[in-house]
This record gives sequence, C-alpha cells and structure tokens, in this order.
Amino acid sequence: MAIQYQQEKQLFTLNTEHTTYQMKVDSLGFLLHLYYGARVSGNMDYLLTYYDRGFSGNPADAGNDRTYSMDALPQEYPQAGTGDYRSTALVIRNADGSEYCDLRYVSHEIKKGKYALKGLPAVYAADDEADTLEILLEDSVSGVQAKLWYGVLEKEDIITRSAAITNSGSDRIYVEKAASTCLDFISGDYDLISFYGRHAMERNFQRTEIAHGCQTIGSRRGTSSHQYNPAVIIADKNAAEDTGSCYGMVFVYSGNFMCEAEKDQYGQTRVLMGLHSDLFHYPLEKGETLVIPETILAYSAQGFGNLSRKYHHCIQKHLCRGKYSRQSRPVLINSWEAAYFDFDGGTIYGLAKEAAALGIDMVVMDDGWFGKRDDDDSGLGDWQVNEEKLGCSLGELIQRINDIGIKFGIWIEPEMVSEDSALYRQHPDWAIQVPGRKPVRGRNQLVLDFSREDVRDYIFDQICGVLDQGNIEYVKWDMNRNLTDIYSLKREQGKVTYDYVTGVYDFLEKLIQRYPDLLIEGCSGGGGRFDAGMLYYTPQIWCSDNTDAIDRLKIQFGTSFFYPVSVVGSHVSAVPNHQTGRSTSLHTRGVVAMAGTFGYELNPAALSDEEKEEIKGQIASYKKYETLICQGDYYRLSNPFEDEYAAWAFVSEDQKQALLNVVMQEIHGNMTVSYVRLKGLKPDAVYQDAETGVRYYGSALTEAGIPMPVQLGEYQAYQKYFVCVEDAGAECRIE
Repeated sequence: MAIQYQQEKQLFTLNTEHTTYQMKVDSLGFLLHLYYGARVSGNMDYLLTYYDRGFSGNPADAGNDRTYSMDALPQEYPQAGTGDYRSTALVIRNADGSEYCDLRYVSHEIKKGKYALKGLPAVYAADDEADTLEILLEDSVSGVQAKLWYGVLEKEDIITRSAAITNSGSDRIYVEKAASTCLDFISGDYDLISFYGRHAMERNFQRTEIAHGCQTIGSRRGTSSHQYNPAVIIADKNAAEDTGSCYGMVFVYSGNFMCEAEKDQYGQTRVLMGLHSDLFHYPLEKGETLVIPETILAYSAQGFGNLSRKYHHCIQKHLCRGKYSRQSRPVLINSWEAAYFDFDGGTIYGLAKEAAALGIDMVVMDDGWFGKRDDDDSGLGDWQVNEEKLGCSLGELIQRINDIGIKFGIWIEPEMVSEDSALYRQHPDWAIQVPGRKPVRGRNQLVLDFSREDVRDYIFDQICGVLDQGNIEYVKWDMNRNLTDIYSLKREQGKVTYDYVTGVYDFLEKLIQRYPDLLIEGCSGGGGRFDAGMLYYTPQIWCSDNTDAIDRLKIQFGTSFFYPVSVVGSHVSAVPNHQTGRSTSLHTRGVVAMAGTFGYELNPAALSDEEKEEIKGQIASYKKYETLICQGDYYRLSNPFEDEYAAWAFVSEDQKQALLNVVMQEIHGNMTVSYVRLKGLKPDAVYQDAETGVRYYGSALTEAGIPMPVQLGEYQAYQKYFVCVEDAGAECRIE
C-alpha cells in the first residue's frame, strides 16, 4: 500500500510515485508533521529539534521540560489553546466560553480506496487507485473529536486532506475556525503564488514573499469569488515554470475560504487552507459533526508546469464526473451577445439555422425566456416559460431546432430572486436579508436562502418542470451576485454561509442524478465561482464574462495553473468586444478560444460571407484537434504578463502530436523576431509541420525554438500542428 505505519515509532509514511509525506505521534500524543516533498527513504523524525524557546509555552504534560513547545513544533492539525501562537487550523469555543481544544491521538485506520465526504465534493478513485488513512484525535476534557482523512493517489502524485469535527461531549460547542490542511515547513524561504482579480479580469498571477507575519487571501462573498481563487502555490525562491520545488493547495469548495501563510519567529513557514472564519460560528450539539471541505495537495520538483499537469490529470480523471468528464463537448452558440433580452422564438430558431449552416452543434437560449423578464430588474424566481414572448411552447421551439440537426440548451439562475417577481411577493422571507432592514442589492436581485431545504425543493421542482418540456441537453447555471446582509429565518446565523454552499451542492447532485446526460456549465458572473468544488458537479465553467481575446490570454494563463483546458468555457465573440471595445481578428479570437471548450458569442447574421467561411474552418480545426486540446498535456510557453507574445502548446500523451498556439501581444517598428520554444517533445524524434511539410528534431524545437513571422498589424496569431513522423535518425533542418 501507499501508506505505511511503524508501530514502534508511531510513524506514518504516505508515498506517491515521486513524493513522500510523513508524520508521527509523539510521546505526549500530539500528531507532529515531519516532511512533505520529493520521495525519500527512512524516518524523518530526526528533523525535530527541542530547546528552551523562552516565552513559548509548554504543555502541562511536559512537566518542567521547557524544550517542548507547540509554539515551535511542526504539526498536522494545530488548535487554539495549546500554546501555539501561530495561525491555527481549529478554533473551538466551548460551552464555558473558552477557546481551547487539545487534540491527542486516539487511533487510526488504513484502508483501500479513497474516502468520500458526506454532502461535499471530493476527489474520487477506484479501490486499486487510492488508499485512505483516517486518524482519530480527541480532546479528553471537552469530548471534541477530529477525524483527519488523508487520501493517497499514488500514480497521480496526489495527496488529499480533509477533516470532520464531532461534538462527543454533553454541551453545545461552536466551531469558530476550521481548516482541512496545515503544511508546516521547518526550514526554507518560500513565495506564495496566488491568483487575484475582479469581475471580467479573474485569476491574475501574483507572487509574493512569505515573510515574517501573516498574509491572508480568501473570500467573504459567499462564493469562492472573482477576487481570489481558492488555490495557491508555495514555491521555493528559485522555482520557475520548469525548475525548482513547489507545492500546490487546491480547496474543493465553492464558498467562503481562507488561506493563511506566515513565517514565524524561528523562520518556520506555515500555510493553512480552509473555511473563512468571518461569518462563521458553527454550532454543534452533542453527537453532531461538521465536515471540512477537502484540499488537494501536490508537489513538484520540476517547477510549476509539472505541478499544473498533476492537477490537470487529477481534476479530469478523479474530480469531474459523468458523461462529459472525458467526452467531446458540443460547439455551441449562445444567444446573449447576439440578442440580449430582445428575442422571441423566431430569433432563437433563426440563430439555430445560422448555426447549422456554420457547423455549430448547439444553440443556447440565454436570459429572458421566463416570467416577466425583459430586463435584469424582474422575473428571477418565476421559472415558467413565457410562451407569449416565444410565440410558442418551449417544447415546440426545441423540436423545431432539433429537426434541423441542432441541439438545444438553456440558461438558468436558480439561486436568485427579483423583488419584482411573483415568488418574492409570495415568499419575501425566502430571500437572504436582515428583517427590519432594507436589503443590499446586487444587479437589482436578491439571493434565495439555499440553506433551507424547502426553498431548494420549490426551485428544483420549477426547474425540472422546464427541463421536462423538451430535449434540453445543456444548462448554463449562472449566479450573478454575492451574498451580503446574511440572515436566515431557519438557520443559526453562523451556519448560513456553509449551509448555503452545501445546499447548492445538494441541488446540483439531485439535478445530475435526475438528468445524467445533461451537460451543466457553471457560471457566476463568469469566473466568480471557478473552483474545484463546482467541477465535481459541472464539468465545465464559463471562464470569464470578459471574452476579449487579449484579456483572455492573461485570464486563461492564470486559470491553467490548476484547471485543465477541458473545463474552461472559452468562446469567440463579436468585435468590437462588448467588454473592452477592442477589435481583434477572427483568426486570433479563434486561436484563443481553442484553449477551452469552444463556442461563439455573436450574431452570425451580422457576419460577412468570408467570416462565415472562416468560422466553418475554425470549427473543423477545433473538432480535428479537440482530443489533443482537451486530453493532451498542456504546456505554458510564455508569460503574457511579461512577454511580447503569449504561447502555449498541447502535446499528446504519447508525444506524437503537438499543437502550438501563439498570439503576438505587441508590435513595434522594425520588430524583433520571437523564437518560441516548445516543450514535452521527444528529443530524438522527428516532427513535421503539417502545413509546410518542414521537419524538425524535437530537441531543436525545444532548445532553439521556432521563429514567428514578423507581420504588420496588431495581435497576430499563429497555430502550428506538428506530427511525429520518425522516432529518430532522419536528416532535419530548422527553417
């Protein structure tokens, strides 16, 4: 097994193909962290040091031994109250008001297969693909118990961590803070790489030193947010794209989260990932349990690119589920930028006819098809088809579209309600708002209290009533505002933010169980809930509301550090772009959109004949390369925040195919030549450019690169397809 336990030393070793994770139970029953990194042999407990730490406190069990302090020892799951003054993974408020928890080892179990989490998304694996370690800790005074779960996917180089807090005492307690993961590094200098942003400009790469003191990123918005993604990298100072040591932490959760990183007084580094402590005060009665969402851990000794590919493989194979987790997706066209709210059934049918002529597979009817919904001020919550607006029933419209060979999809926003709606007038208490106060609005809408089962059940029945009207094969699930003025009539207030998210998960799980062949695309103002938790239910997520090709280079670059191309919603939109006003060529927009699930956001009727022919070619190219794009290994070849060009490549698993993509971000007088170096090719193999017929050794393409043409005009884009024609030995030249 990938998990070993040494009874005499009470030492646990978790091995993947290239990494080792080790911890031990010491003589006082504390669970101490020893090592995580490149695979090693032997016991790492020699790394622990003990000496008088001055004003660092000592547990009573240590007696007069001043060399033993939780303020200095590396721990697996540190708690407030033990004398550790660093950020802790767990804070418990006891019935007497004290914030104290002293968890000690009780028992453990090692078993085949990967643990699952009740009501929460988590990595899954077959029994022969993973092993689980479960460690039980307990506070002997309060009766608080913590189960720590470790999942080891040996071949994927992935270790997952989660925890469950149970009140086994007699009095109510409150969980004030709970993380699923703590990584303690006893030495080394590290940077924290995080991905910040805003609506329409998400997941920008940011690298900062982990210095003395604590730096925190997170979300208090009820979603994982546009502002910070719940995924970080802890990197050695010299770590780069292809070199150096780095660690990844991906939180499998779609709500409020917090990542804390600090260097302590002794130069040690601690990084925590878990639930945000703000707006969180979770009560547990006797016998009740709170499950903490999972964190996916990975380590790379070969830089960020290798780390990214570990996450891409894990998410594709062990997180995304259902029919579309590994299957081709339809090329779709969405009605939003084509018509906004101004449409009827004839408009959507006309869009479908245009789509059929272009080779597009699906038309999606976006916002405006239900209730009294001709603008974004009304109608949300009234999920009844507006047949007067469509001029027919939904079933009739779908059938007409299916009859011309086009699939049909629809937009929904189940978590929201407009004040100007029949639902709100009937059930104003179903919206999240503080009684006696005027609500805080976002886009003139309120959030339904999905922590309540009765609210979820009503909306679920309404949505199913729509989906049952015809052959709907795709749903775009949107969520266009954050949670504020949080209050629930049916929940203690400290539970609402967590129970809201698990309520969304419950709704989604029931939806995919009822409609197993339905493709659901997640969306929250674009990329405001782009996280591993949602990917468990929706195998693709709209990457950003910003469809500008040049901005998307940066957005998709940041997204690629953890999330595979197969989950990234990316479309060709009209120009001038509706978010930036920028114009780029149709070719450039196509190359950029092919770094994701491909589609269109425009009105084909407004295109010229030449543009329509170009779109036909784009779709043919995407379908030709789709398996390579969505299932191949992804390589970043530049940094669009720093370089004149953005470049990336897809390489097949057998290294026999490669698709190079380049977009020039700058143009100058007497322009210099850009040489793009590929990655992931066999050095001694011969690769042929499918367009020109020129052959190159893989080593030449990776070490020297290939020159990009110097052409006038902004934002030129290039796409080159290479096929391995000989494994070794042919005469080649670089041209």
